[in-house]
Amino acid sequence: MTSCKKEAAVWESDWNAPLVNDTLSFANLVNDSTLTVSNGYYAIDLTRNLFDVSISDLVVIPDTTIVNNYVSAVNLELSPGFTYAGSAETYDLQLGDVQMKTITLEEGFIDVKLENPIETVAYFIIKLDNVTDDNGVFLRTIPAPPASNGQPGVAEATLDLSGYTMDLSGQSGGGYNELVADFSVVTDPNGSSAWIYDGDVTRVEAKFRDVKIFYAQGYFGNTILNDTTSIDLTQLDIYQSGLLDISNLSLDFEVENGIKVGAVANINMVSNTNALNNTVNLMGPNIGTDITVNPATGNWNSLAPSFTTLSFNASNSNIEEYLENLGVNHKVAYKFELNPWGNVSGGWDQVFPQSRVRVKLKAQMPLSIGMDALVLQDTFDLTLNQDPDQTRVVSGDLILKAKNGFPFSANVTMYLLGANGALLHTIQGTDVIESSQYGVLDLNTNVLVQPSEVVFSLSDAVIANVNDVQRVIVRAEMNSPDPSTGVNQQILIPENAFIELKLRSEFKTENRF
Repeated sequence: MTSCKKEAAVWESDWNAPLVNDTLSFANLVNDSTLTVSNGYYAIDLTRNLFDVSISDLVVIPDTTIVNNYVSAVNLELSPGFTYAGSAETYDLQLGDVQMKTITLEEGFIDVKLENPIETVAYFIIKLDNVTDDNGVFLRTIPAPPASNGQPGVAEATLDLSGYTMDLSGQSGGGYNELVADFSVVTDPNGSSAWIYDGDVTRVEAKFRDVKIFYAQGYFGNTILNDTTSIDLTQLDIYQSGLLDISNLSLDFEVENGIKVGAVANINMVSNTNALNNTVNLMGPNIGTDITVNPATGNWNSLAPSFTTLSFNASNSNIEEYLENLGVNHKVAYKFELNPWGNVSGGWDQVFPQSRVRVKLKAQMPLSIGMDALVLQDTFDLTLNQDPDQTRVVSGDLILKAKNGFPFSANVTMYLLGANGALLHTIQGTDVIESSQYGVLDLNTNVLVQPSEVVFSLSDAVIANVNDVQRVIVRAEMNSPDPSTGVNQQILIPENAFIELKLRSEFKTENRF
Protein backbone atom coordinates (compact mmCIF):
# COMPACT_ATOMS: atom_id res chain seq x y z
CA MET A 1 0.00 0.00 0.00
CA THR A 2 1.42 3.32 -0.91
CA SER A 3 0.39 6.93 -0.15
CA CYS A 4 1.29 10.35 -1.52
CA LYS A 5 1.44 13.80 0.12
CA LYS A 6 -0.05 16.71 -1.74
CA GLU A 7 2.16 19.82 -1.74
CA ALA A 8 0.55 23.26 -1.26
CA ALA A 9 -0.12 25.10 -4.48
CA VAL A 10 2.16 28.15 -4.80
CA TRP A 11 2.07 30.86 -7.43
CA GLU A 12 3.03 34.50 -7.78
CA SER A 13 0.94 37.42 -8.98
CA ASP A 14 1.33 41.16 -9.46
CA TRP A 15 -0.92 43.56 -7.58
CA ASN A 16 -1.42 47.24 -8.33
CA ALA A 17 -3.62 49.10 -5.88
CA PRO A 18 -4.29 52.80 -5.15
CA LEU A 19 -3.58 53.70 -1.53
CA VAL A 20 -3.89 57.49 -1.27
CA ASN A 21 -5.48 60.06 -3.57
CA ASP A 22 -5.55 63.49 -1.95
CA THR A 23 -5.01 67.17 -2.63
CA LEU A 24 -3.52 69.45 0.02
CA SER A 25 -3.83 73.23 0.00
CA PHE A 26 -4.13 76.21 2.31
CA ALA A 27 -7.70 76.92 1.20
CA ASN A 28 -9.29 75.41 4.29
CA LEU A 29 -6.89 77.36 6.55
CA VAL A 30 -7.70 80.82 5.21
CA ASN A 31 -9.79 82.81 7.71
CA ASP A 32 -8.80 80.47 10.55
CA SER A 33 -7.23 83.57 12.20
CA THR A 34 -3.68 82.55 11.18
CA LEU A 35 -3.63 82.58 7.37
CA THR A 36 -5.08 85.15 5.00
CA VAL A 37 -4.75 86.23 1.35
CA SER A 38 -3.28 89.58 0.29
CA ASN A 39 -2.87 90.66 -3.35
CA GLY A 40 -3.16 87.08 -4.59
CA TYR A 41 -0.58 85.62 -2.19
CA TYR A 42 -0.85 83.99 1.21
CA ALA A 43 0.06 86.05 4.27
CA ILE A 44 0.55 85.24 7.93
CA ASP A 45 -1.89 86.91 10.32
CA LEU A 46 -0.97 86.37 13.97
CA THR A 47 -3.38 88.96 15.34
CA ARG A 48 -4.54 87.83 18.78
CA ASN A 49 -6.28 89.43 21.75
CA LEU A 50 -3.96 88.89 24.71
CA PHE A 51 -5.97 90.83 27.25
CA ASP A 52 -9.57 92.04 27.18
CA VAL A 53 -11.36 93.40 30.24
CA SER A 54 -14.63 95.25 30.68
CA ILE A 55 -16.27 97.40 33.32
CA SER A 56 -17.15 94.38 35.46
CA ASP A 57 -13.45 93.46 35.70
CA LEU A 58 -12.35 96.99 36.62
CA VAL A 59 -14.98 98.07 39.15
CA VAL A 60 -16.12 95.39 41.56
CA ILE A 61 -18.64 96.01 44.35
CA PRO A 62 -18.28 93.22 46.90
CA ASP A 63 -21.29 91.58 48.50
CA THR A 64 -22.14 93.66 51.58
CA THR A 65 -24.41 92.80 54.52
CA ILE A 66 -26.03 95.49 56.67
CA VAL A 67 -27.57 94.55 60.03
CA ASN A 68 -29.58 96.94 62.22
CA ASN A 69 -30.96 95.86 65.59
CA TYR A 70 -33.44 98.29 67.11
CA VAL A 71 -33.71 97.40 70.82
CA SER A 72 -36.65 98.75 72.83
CA ALA A 73 -35.74 100.38 76.13
CA VAL A 74 -39.32 100.70 77.42
CA ASN A 75 -42.61 98.90 77.74
CA LEU A 76 -44.96 100.74 75.40
CA GLU A 77 -48.38 100.18 73.90
CA LEU A 78 -48.23 100.94 70.17
CA SER A 79 -51.29 102.31 68.42
CA PRO A 80 -52.11 101.41 64.78
CA GLY A 81 -49.88 103.25 62.27
CA PHE A 82 -47.25 104.10 64.92
CA THR A 83 -43.58 104.30 63.82
CA TYR A 84 -41.65 102.61 66.59
CA ALA A 85 -38.22 101.81 65.12
CA GLY A 86 -35.85 103.03 62.43
CA SER A 87 -33.07 105.44 61.50
CA ALA A 88 -31.16 106.91 58.56
CA GLU A 89 -27.70 105.40 58.35
CA THR A 90 -24.64 105.79 56.12
CA TYR A 91 -22.79 102.63 55.22
CA ASP A 92 -19.24 102.38 53.84
CA LEU A 93 -19.01 99.91 50.93
CA GLN A 94 -15.38 99.07 51.82
CA LEU A 95 -13.79 99.43 48.37
CA GLY A 96 -10.21 99.98 49.50
CA ASP A 97 -8.49 102.82 47.63
CA VAL A 98 -11.30 102.90 45.04
CA GLN A 99 -13.50 105.96 45.62
CA MET A 100 -16.85 105.65 43.86
CA LYS A 101 -19.04 108.73 43.48
CA THR A 102 -21.74 107.40 41.14
CA ILE A 103 -22.56 103.98 39.77
CA THR A 104 -25.38 102.68 37.60
CA LEU A 105 -26.22 99.02 38.04
CA GLU A 106 -26.72 96.59 35.22
CA GLU A 107 -27.77 94.10 37.86
CA GLY A 108 -27.91 93.92 41.63
CA PHE A 109 -30.10 92.57 44.43
CA ILE A 110 -30.85 93.10 48.11
CA ASP A 111 -31.87 90.06 50.14
CA VAL A 112 -33.72 91.30 53.25
CA LYS A 113 -34.69 89.43 56.38
CA LEU A 114 -36.99 91.23 58.80
CA GLU A 115 -37.89 90.22 62.37
CA ASN A 116 -40.98 91.71 64.02
CA PRO A 117 -41.19 91.35 67.88
CA ILE A 118 -44.76 92.67 68.35
CA GLU A 119 -48.01 90.75 68.13
CA THR A 120 -49.43 92.59 65.15
CA VAL A 121 -48.39 93.01 61.53
CA ALA A 122 -45.54 95.49 61.10
CA TYR A 123 -44.55 97.25 57.89
CA PHE A 124 -40.84 97.63 57.23
CA ILE A 125 -40.14 100.63 54.98
CA ILE A 126 -36.79 100.64 53.15
CA LYS A 127 -35.87 103.93 51.49
CA LEU A 128 -32.58 104.57 49.68
CA ASP A 129 -32.66 108.34 49.14
CA ASN A 130 -29.68 108.50 46.79
CA VAL A 131 -30.69 105.48 44.72
CA THR A 132 -32.95 106.44 41.81
CA ASP A 133 -34.30 105.39 38.44
CA ASP A 134 -36.76 107.01 36.03
CA ASN A 135 -39.57 106.42 38.54
CA GLY A 136 -37.84 108.21 41.39
CA VAL A 137 -36.26 107.17 44.69
CA PHE A 138 -35.94 103.49 45.61
CA LEU A 139 -38.71 102.76 48.13
CA ARG A 140 -40.11 99.42 49.23
CA THR A 141 -42.58 98.43 51.95
CA ILE A 142 -42.53 94.85 53.23
CA PRO A 143 -45.07 93.43 55.72
CA ALA A 144 -43.84 91.13 58.46
CA PRO A 145 -46.24 88.79 60.31
CA PRO A 146 -46.89 89.26 64.05
CA ALA A 147 -44.81 87.59 66.72
CA SER A 148 -46.20 84.41 68.23
CA ASN A 149 -45.34 82.34 71.32
CA GLY A 150 -42.37 84.51 72.08
CA GLN A 151 -40.88 84.14 68.59
CA PRO A 152 -40.63 87.13 66.23
CA GLY A 153 -42.56 87.19 62.98
CA VAL A 154 -40.11 86.81 60.09
CA ALA A 155 -40.39 88.12 56.53
CA GLU A 156 -37.90 87.64 53.70
CA ALA A 157 -37.76 89.28 50.29
CA THR A 158 -35.40 89.96 47.40
CA LEU A 159 -35.31 93.50 46.02
CA ASP A 160 -34.10 94.16 42.47
CA LEU A 161 -31.75 97.13 41.98
CA SER A 162 -31.14 96.55 38.26
CA GLY A 163 -31.14 99.81 36.31
CA TYR A 164 -30.83 102.07 39.37
CA THR A 165 -28.22 104.82 39.71
CA MET A 166 -26.54 105.10 43.11
CA ASP A 167 -25.14 108.41 44.35
CA LEU A 168 -22.42 107.30 46.77
CA SER A 169 -21.33 110.78 47.87
CA GLY A 170 -23.15 110.37 51.20
CA GLN A 171 -25.40 112.73 53.13
CA SER A 172 -22.93 115.62 52.75
CA GLY A 173 -22.50 115.15 49.02
CA GLY A 174 -18.74 115.29 49.36
CA GLY A 175 -18.00 111.70 50.32
CA TYR A 176 -17.48 108.48 48.39
CA ASN A 177 -18.41 104.79 48.75
CA GLU A 178 -21.23 105.89 51.09
CA LEU A 179 -24.67 104.33 50.79
CA VAL A 180 -27.43 106.18 52.67
CA ALA A 181 -30.30 103.96 53.82
CA ASP A 182 -33.41 104.97 55.77
CA PHE A 183 -35.17 102.15 57.63
CA SER A 184 -38.45 102.61 59.50
CA VAL A 185 -40.97 100.19 61.04
CA VAL A 186 -44.70 101.02 61.37
CA THR A 187 -47.50 99.08 63.03
CA ASP A 188 -50.38 98.03 60.79
CA PRO A 189 -52.56 101.12 60.31
CA ASN A 190 -55.61 98.88 60.05
CA GLY A 191 -54.62 96.55 62.86
CA SER A 192 -55.04 96.63 66.60
CA SER A 193 -52.79 98.11 69.26
CA ALA A 194 -49.89 95.99 70.43
CA TRP A 195 -47.24 96.13 73.14
CA ILE A 196 -43.49 96.31 72.71
CA TYR A 197 -41.45 95.44 75.77
CA ASP A 198 -38.09 96.45 77.16
CA GLY A 199 -35.42 94.37 75.39
CA ASP A 200 -37.51 93.46 72.34
CA VAL A 201 -35.41 93.52 69.15
CA THR A 202 -36.66 94.69 65.77
CA ARG A 203 -34.08 93.40 63.30
CA VAL A 204 -33.32 94.44 59.73
CA GLU A 205 -30.75 92.43 57.77
CA ALA A 206 -29.99 93.48 54.17
CA LYS A 207 -27.45 91.77 51.95
CA PHE A 208 -26.33 93.52 48.75
CA ARG A 209 -25.18 90.86 46.27
CA ASP A 210 -24.31 90.13 42.64
CA VAL A 211 -23.76 93.77 41.75
CA LYS A 212 -22.75 94.35 38.13
CA ILE A 213 -21.76 97.84 37.06
CA PHE A 214 -23.18 99.51 33.95
CA TYR A 215 -21.49 102.90 34.50
CA ALA A 216 -19.14 104.24 37.17
CA GLN A 217 -17.59 107.61 38.05
CA GLY A 218 -15.05 108.32 40.75
CA TYR A 219 -11.44 107.36 41.40
CA PHE A 220 -10.72 103.79 40.39
CA GLY A 221 -7.61 103.45 42.53
CA ASN A 222 -4.11 102.38 41.64
CA THR A 223 -5.03 99.04 40.09
CA ILE A 224 -2.49 96.71 38.47
CA LEU A 225 -3.65 94.07 36.01
CA ASN A 226 -0.94 91.62 34.94
CA ASP A 227 -0.76 88.14 33.51
CA THR A 228 1.18 85.82 31.21
CA THR A 229 -0.69 84.61 28.14
CA SER A 230 0.20 81.57 26.03
CA ILE A 231 -0.45 81.26 22.30
CA ASP A 232 -0.18 77.76 20.85
CA LEU A 233 0.57 77.21 17.16
CA THR A 234 0.42 73.42 17.10
CA GLN A 235 0.60 73.42 13.29
CA LEU A 236 4.36 74.03 13.67
CA ASP A 237 4.95 70.97 15.84
CA ILE A 238 6.35 69.09 12.83
CA TYR A 239 9.49 71.27 12.55
CA GLN A 240 12.74 69.31 12.96
CA SER A 241 15.74 71.22 11.62
CA GLY A 242 17.05 73.53 8.91
CA LEU A 243 16.68 77.22 8.15
CA LEU A 244 13.61 79.32 7.45
CA ASP A 245 13.92 82.84 6.11
CA ILE A 246 10.89 85.16 6.21
CA SER A 247 11.15 88.77 5.07
CA ASN A 248 9.41 92.01 6.04
CA LEU A 249 8.76 90.85 9.57
CA SER A 250 7.18 93.11 12.16
CA LEU A 251 5.16 92.64 15.29
CA ASP A 252 3.04 95.19 17.15
CA PHE A 253 1.44 95.24 20.57
CA GLU A 254 -1.57 97.56 20.46
CA VAL A 255 -3.00 98.83 23.74
CA GLU A 256 -6.60 100.05 23.52
CA ASN A 257 -7.84 102.06 26.49
CA GLY A 258 -11.60 102.65 26.47
CA ILE A 259 -11.90 104.04 30.00
CA LYS A 260 -11.31 107.65 31.01
CA VAL A 261 -8.33 106.85 33.20
CA GLY A 262 -4.63 107.38 32.60
CA ALA A 263 -2.46 104.27 32.70
CA VAL A 264 0.89 102.72 31.88
CA ALA A 265 1.48 99.47 30.01
CA ASN A 266 4.50 97.21 30.01
CA ILE A 267 5.36 94.17 27.89
CA ASN A 268 7.65 92.39 30.34
CA MET A 269 8.57 89.31 28.32
CA VAL A 270 7.90 87.69 24.94
CA SER A 271 9.30 84.25 24.14
CA ASN A 272 8.60 81.25 21.96
CA THR A 273 9.70 77.62 22.09
CA ASN A 274 9.75 75.40 19.01
CA ALA A 275 9.25 71.67 18.54
CA LEU A 276 12.94 71.03 19.32
CA ASN A 277 12.57 72.87 22.66
CA ASN A 278 14.69 75.78 21.43
CA THR A 279 13.55 79.06 23.03
CA VAL A 280 14.06 82.55 21.63
CA ASN A 281 13.22 85.68 23.64
CA LEU A 282 12.14 88.83 21.83
CA MET A 283 14.61 91.59 22.63
CA GLY A 284 14.50 95.32 22.08
CA PRO A 285 14.16 98.65 23.88
CA ASN A 286 10.37 98.28 24.13
CA ILE A 287 10.61 95.13 26.26
CA GLY A 288 10.25 95.84 29.98
CA THR A 289 9.68 99.58 29.50
CA ASP A 290 6.65 101.44 30.85
CA ILE A 291 4.75 103.37 28.21
CA THR A 292 2.10 105.99 28.91
CA VAL A 293 -1.44 105.12 27.87
CA ASN A 294 -3.75 108.11 27.51
CA PRO A 295 -7.33 108.00 28.81
CA ALA A 296 -10.28 107.67 26.46
CA THR A 297 -12.12 110.83 25.47
CA GLY A 298 -15.76 111.67 24.89
CA ASN A 299 -18.87 110.51 26.66
CA TRP A 300 -21.80 108.09 26.38
CA ASN A 301 -22.41 108.40 22.65
CA SER A 302 -19.01 109.80 21.65
CA LEU A 303 -16.55 107.63 23.58
CA ALA A 304 -13.25 107.34 21.69
CA PRO A 305 -10.63 104.90 23.03
CA SER A 306 -6.95 105.83 22.95
CA PHE A 307 -4.53 103.55 21.09
CA THR A 308 -0.87 103.07 21.96
CA THR A 309 1.38 100.82 19.88
CA LEU A 310 4.67 99.10 20.66
CA SER A 311 6.36 98.10 17.41
CA PHE A 312 9.09 95.52 16.88
CA ASN A 313 10.85 95.28 13.51
CA ALA A 314 14.23 94.27 12.11
CA SER A 315 15.79 97.65 12.97
CA ASN A 316 14.86 97.73 16.67
CA SER A 317 14.67 94.07 17.71
CA ASN A 318 15.54 90.47 16.89
CA ILE A 319 12.06 89.90 15.43
CA GLU A 320 13.38 87.85 12.47
CA GLU A 321 15.24 85.45 14.75
CA TYR A 322 12.16 85.29 16.98
CA LEU A 323 9.64 84.36 14.28
CA GLU A 324 11.98 82.16 12.26
CA ASN A 325 12.37 79.96 15.33
CA LEU A 326 8.94 78.55 14.33
CA GLY A 327 7.68 78.61 17.91
CA VAL A 328 4.92 76.20 18.80
CA ASN A 329 4.26 77.94 22.12
CA HIS A 330 4.48 81.71 22.52
CA LYS A 331 4.34 83.42 25.93
CA VAL A 332 3.65 87.11 26.55
CA ALA A 333 3.90 88.64 30.02
CA TYR A 334 2.31 92.07 30.38
CA LYS A 335 1.21 94.66 32.94
CA PHE A 336 -1.50 97.33 32.76
CA GLU A 337 -1.55 99.84 35.64
CA LEU A 338 -4.43 102.25 36.20
CA ASN A 339 -3.79 105.63 37.85
CA PRO A 340 -0.04 105.22 38.34
CA TRP A 341 0.10 108.92 39.33
CA GLY A 342 -2.78 108.80 41.81
CA ASN A 343 -6.11 110.64 41.72
CA VAL A 344 -5.13 113.23 39.12
CA SER A 345 -8.70 113.39 37.73
CA GLY A 346 -10.17 114.65 41.01
CA GLY A 347 -12.61 111.74 41.14
CA TRP A 348 -13.65 111.97 37.51
CA ASP A 349 -12.45 108.62 36.28
CA GLN A 350 -15.27 107.20 34.14
CA VAL A 351 -16.07 103.83 32.66
CA PHE A 352 -18.98 103.22 30.29
CA PRO A 353 -20.81 100.07 29.17
CA GLN A 354 -18.83 99.99 25.91
CA SER A 355 -15.48 100.63 27.61
CA ARG A 356 -12.84 97.95 27.10
CA VAL A 357 -9.16 97.65 27.87
CA ARG A 358 -7.44 95.42 25.32
CA VAL A 359 -3.89 94.39 24.58
CA LYS A 360 -3.66 92.98 21.08
CA LEU A 361 -0.75 91.25 19.35
CA LYS A 362 -0.69 92.17 15.66
CA ALA A 363 1.60 90.53 13.12
CA GLN A 364 0.57 90.39 9.49
CA MET A 365 3.17 89.82 6.80
CA PRO A 366 3.40 88.34 3.29
CA LEU A 367 4.20 84.64 3.40
CA SER A 368 7.47 85.14 1.54
CA ILE A 369 9.51 82.17 2.66
CA GLY A 370 12.98 80.91 1.98
CA MET A 371 13.71 77.30 2.97
CA ASP A 372 17.19 75.83 3.23
CA ALA A 373 17.15 72.16 4.22
CA LEU A 374 14.14 72.84 6.44
CA VAL A 375 13.04 69.47 7.81
CA LEU A 376 9.41 68.76 8.65
CA GLN A 377 8.46 65.47 10.21
CA ASP A 378 5.35 63.67 11.43
CA THR A 379 4.62 60.19 12.76
CA PHE A 380 1.73 57.86 11.93
CA ASP A 381 0.53 54.48 13.17
CA LEU A 382 0.99 51.70 10.58
CA THR A 383 0.17 47.99 10.68
CA LEU A 384 1.23 45.68 7.81
CA ASN A 385 0.61 42.18 9.19
CA GLN A 386 0.65 39.27 6.70
CA ASP A 387 0.46 35.46 7.01
CA PRO A 388 3.43 33.62 5.39
CA ASP A 389 1.22 30.53 4.94
CA GLN A 390 -1.32 32.43 2.88
CA THR A 391 -0.97 35.36 0.48
CA ARG A 392 2.06 37.52 1.25
CA VAL A 393 4.08 40.29 -0.37
CA VAL A 394 7.49 39.14 -1.52
CA SER A 395 8.67 42.37 -3.19
CA GLY A 396 7.33 45.65 -4.43
CA ASP A 397 7.33 49.41 -4.51
CA LEU A 398 5.29 52.31 -3.19
CA ILE A 399 4.97 54.87 -5.97
CA LEU A 400 4.12 58.47 -5.16
CA LYS A 401 2.96 60.69 -8.00
CA ALA A 402 2.79 64.37 -7.14
CA LYS A 403 1.58 67.52 -8.86
CA ASN A 404 3.17 70.32 -6.88
CA GLY A 405 1.79 73.86 -7.00
CA PHE A 406 3.91 75.09 -4.07
CA PRO A 407 7.22 76.84 -4.80
CA PHE A 408 9.14 74.38 -2.61
CA SER A 409 10.85 71.07 -3.28
CA ALA A 410 10.70 68.13 -0.90
CA ASN A 411 13.04 65.20 -0.44
CA VAL A 412 10.95 62.53 1.31
CA THR A 413 12.27 59.72 3.53
CA MET A 414 10.25 57.13 5.47
CA TYR A 415 11.40 55.48 8.70
CA LEU A 416 9.70 52.26 9.80
CA LEU A 417 9.53 51.84 13.58
CA GLY A 418 8.99 48.74 15.66
CA ALA A 419 8.22 48.22 19.34
CA ASN A 420 9.22 51.09 21.66
CA GLY A 421 10.02 53.26 18.65
CA ALA A 422 13.03 51.18 17.55
CA LEU A 423 14.15 52.01 13.99
CA LEU A 424 13.74 48.99 11.73
CA HIS A 425 14.35 50.38 8.24
CA THR A 426 14.93 53.61 6.34
CA ILE A 427 13.33 53.96 2.91
CA GLN A 428 14.65 56.81 0.80
CA GLY A 429 12.60 58.14 -2.08
CA THR A 430 14.29 57.81 -5.47
CA ASP A 431 13.62 61.40 -6.55
CA VAL A 432 12.70 64.82 -5.23
CA ILE A 433 9.20 66.27 -5.38
CA GLU A 434 10.17 69.24 -7.52
CA SER A 435 9.20 72.84 -6.83
CA SER A 436 6.38 74.37 -8.87
CA GLN A 437 8.94 76.90 -10.10
CA TYR A 438 10.12 74.24 -12.58
CA GLY A 439 6.58 73.65 -13.86
CA VAL A 440 4.07 75.15 -16.27
CA LEU A 441 1.00 77.28 -15.66
CA ASP A 442 -2.15 75.38 -14.68
CA LEU A 443 -5.04 77.31 -16.25
CA ASN A 444 -7.59 76.03 -13.72
CA THR A 445 -5.77 77.38 -10.66
CA ASN A 446 -3.51 80.00 -12.29
CA VAL A 447 -0.44 78.62 -10.50
CA LEU A 448 2.67 76.87 -11.79
CA VAL A 449 2.48 73.10 -11.39
CA GLN A 450 5.34 70.57 -11.61
CA PRO A 451 4.71 66.77 -11.77
CA SER A 452 7.07 64.34 -10.02
CA GLU A 453 7.25 60.63 -9.35
CA VAL A 454 9.00 59.20 -6.29
CA VAL A 455 9.51 55.45 -5.78
CA PHE A 456 9.99 53.85 -2.34
CA SER A 457 11.37 50.34 -2.89
CA LEU A 458 10.58 47.67 -0.29
CA SER A 459 13.69 45.53 0.05
CA ASP A 460 13.73 41.88 1.08
CA ALA A 461 14.76 42.98 4.58
CA VAL A 462 11.77 45.30 4.83
CA ILE A 463 9.41 42.55 3.67
CA ALA A 464 10.92 40.13 6.20
CA ASN A 465 10.21 42.54 9.10
CA VAL A 466 6.88 43.89 7.88
CA ASN A 467 4.92 42.27 10.75
CA ASP A 468 7.09 44.14 13.27
CA VAL A 469 6.23 47.59 11.91
CA GLN A 470 4.05 49.66 14.27
CA ARG A 471 4.64 53.25 13.18
CA VAL A 472 6.13 55.23 10.30
CA ILE A 473 7.90 58.58 10.35
CA VAL A 474 7.55 60.66 7.18
CA ARG A 475 10.36 63.18 6.97
CA ALA A 476 10.51 65.89 4.29
CA GLU A 477 13.53 68.11 3.67
CA MET A 478 12.20 71.33 2.15
CA ASN A 479 14.02 73.82 -0.07
CA SER A 480 12.97 76.84 -2.15
CA PRO A 481 15.37 76.79 -5.12
CA ASP A 482 15.59 79.46 -7.78
CA PRO A 483 14.99 77.48 -11.03
CA SER A 484 17.71 79.40 -12.89
CA THR A 485 20.47 79.13 -10.26
CA GLY A 486 19.39 76.32 -7.93
CA VAL A 487 20.17 78.61 -4.98
CA ASN A 488 17.49 78.75 -2.29
CA GLN A 489 15.53 82.01 -2.33
CA GLN A 490 12.63 83.74 -0.62
CA ILE A 491 9.42 83.37 -2.58
CA LEU A 492 5.76 84.22 -2.13
CA ILE A 493 3.19 81.42 -1.96
CA PRO A 494 0.41 82.12 -4.46
CA GLU A 495 -3.24 81.82 -3.61
CA ASN A 496 -4.64 78.45 -4.81
CA ALA A 497 -1.27 76.71 -4.40
CA PHE A 498 -1.82 72.96 -3.94
CA ILE A 499 -0.11 69.62 -4.04
CA GLU A 500 -1.91 66.59 -5.48
CA LEU A 501 -0.65 63.26 -4.14
CA LYS A 502 -1.42 59.81 -5.52
CA LEU A 503 0.20 56.88 -3.75
CA ARG A 504 -0.15 53.39 -5.17
CA SER A 505 1.44 50.03 -4.59
CA GLU A 506 3.07 47.70 -7.08
CA PHE A 507 3.50 44.44 -5.17
CA LYS A 508 4.50 40.94 -6.19
CA THR A 509 2.67 38.46 -3.98
CA GLU A 510 3.16 34.76 -3.27
CA ASN A 511 -0.05 32.80 -2.85
CA ARG A 512 -0.25 29.47 -0.99
CA PHE A 513 -3.26 27.16 -0.80
